[in-house]
Amino acid sequence: MGFRHYNQNQLVLFPHTFEDLISSEHPVRIVNDVLEKINISKLLSAYRKEGNPSYHPVMMLKVMVFAYMENIYSSRKIEKAMRENVLFMWLSNMNIADHNTIARFRSQKLQSAFKDIFTQVVLLLAEEGVITLKQVYTDGTKIEAQANRYTFVWGKSIQTNKEKMLQQLEELWTYAQSIASDEDTDPQPPEFKEISKEKIRQTVENINQKLSGKTTSDKGKTKAKAKLNYIKNNFEKNLEKYELQEEILKERGSYSKTDTDATFMRMKEDHMKNGQLKPAYNAQISTENQFILNYTLHQNPTDTTTLVSHLDNFKESYGQEVFSAIESLTADAGYGSEENYQLLEELKIEAFVKYNTFDKEQDEHYQNKHKTFSKEHLHYNREQDFYVCPMGQKMEKTHESTTKTKNGFIQKQSHYQAKNCSGCPLRSRCHQSKENRSIERNHNLERHKELARKRLKSEEGIQKRKKRCCDVEPVFAHLKHNHHFKRFILKSIKKVEIEFGLHALAHNLRKKVA
Repeated sequence: MGFRHYNQNQLVLFPHTFEDLISSEHPVRIVNDVLEKINISKLLSAYRKEGNPSYHPVMMLKVMVFAYMENIYSSRKIEKAMRENVLFMWLSNMNIADHNTIARFRSQKLQSAFKDIFTQVVLLLAEEGVITLKQVYTDGTKIEAQANRYTFVWGKSIQTNKEKMLQQLEELWTYAQSIASDEDTDPQPPEFKEISKEKIRQTVENINQKLSGKTTSDKGKTKAKAKLNYIKNNFEKNLEKYELQEEILKERGSYSKTDTDATFMRMKEDHMKNGQLKPAYNAQISTENQFILNYTLHQNPTDTTTLVSHLDNFKESYGQEVFSAIESLTADAGYGSEENYQLLEELKIEAFVKYNTFDKEQDEHYQNKHKTFSKEHLHYNREQDFYVCPMGQKMEKTHESTTKTKNGFIQKQSHYQAKNCSGCPLRSRCHQSKENRSIERNHNLERHKELARKRLKSEEGIQKRKKRCCDVEPVFAHLKHNHHFKRFILKSIKKVEIEFGLHALAHNLRKKVA
């Protein structure tokens, strides 16, 4: 039998090089070529001139991005790849960084510079013509944080505990009043509306004086003193703890003790398959042709309030000239709010954004059911500012009210009421109120919804709605299912922004290769 020559000790006149081992079209060469064109001045500012020489930041960046393209996210596994993988050896020119250096580069060195690097790569893609930066598709997804799922703090729980503390103080004060001697001149009773350290000290001191007075001894007094000692020893400490927790919470409703930046959000699927709440971040992306143009990480679970800061970040990253070139933005009903419609109108961006009832309105059964009696179908006289009920009665404006969103946007509501609904044969079908029927309308929102309805039903709108499903949503599918990015490995919102950015850049370079 004949075999090819095999001798591990055989010397060769011209040794093999990495150039012989790596094909000219391999993705690693694309990573190398693209990142060689990047301006790294912001990244260089993260290094100090003194001390031992550091690994070159371009080399570290290439290795990090290519590792994410290859689904290698652990710093120890990246170190191993630099020792054993020919592709990584070629990228690093045989330099081998230990896992601590790799971890520090990712979490610290890239912190202030990575968004600029990502933006430069996107602009290079635009120069090549694969994207235009004019048609934007936006969506969000929740990604689990690297935090304990069962060490949580709830804002409502803090409020409940503070109310219980107030209640216990009030009950003990009432008891002390009841057993005080008749000769005792009672101080003014404190107001038990809001708890504070001063309130606790003052109330404890007053109760202690009453319990120490000349009263008949009973078992109740002994229990009261025990409660007073517990309050004196624990309430101030507990209140201080709650104040620290509220400072961390700010506007949120919850956070995890092991990653205080993570908020508990209801995920579509979890490890127990029952949709329980888990600590997570809300990742927002804007795409075009399945390339990620911009990304932001948020602590609030709803998409509605994220669009303002997401677009602000888009503008900050690319500058006014590129941002003003955006012609349209397409998103699902999660973004359909007056604030978002108004923002896009002011930015002169055509909004193909659904509102919450748009899909229902396309159902013929829904239209027939709500055609006559719903407030959306009541006749409105714009000139004289009144509505007409199904029986032809005027519903005149009674007053106006305003509400403020979490982002500080002011919403204006107009209230209308019928004059006499008694004896109306349609009353039981028209409304269930014991009073005359009243409605409230946000005219600015209704105007935006009418414009959105026309856009979404146009030929261009139908095409945008179809393309949205196959433009932005597949990106999340690639990241989560094809590349196993279902949970962050870093903690704190600043670090997870870098981690998500590395996934986004790796995704764009994979798309470029494909």
